[in-house]
Amino acid sequence: MAIFRQYIAPLLIVVVFLVALLAVSSRIFLADDMAAPAPVDEVSLQQLRLPISQKVSSLPPSLSALVTGITEDSAL
Repeated sequence: MAIFRQYIAPLLIVVVFLVALLAVSSRIFLADDMAAPAPVDEVSLQQLRLPISQKVSSLPPSLSALVTGITEDSAL
């Protein structure tokens, strides 16, 4: 057990530190557009709604609203 505490555990800690340092440092070598955070576009509810052809036709209207969400024609 002493060999683990004196040699193996510190070696594992140093290896984990070096891997983390390598991962963080590799961002320096990326292109400028890849080092930036990913762009986030806001998605409106209109884009999330399914087209009419993809509606669930075999479900009753009360259940299809739960599956597909409330559409404009079912909200009226």
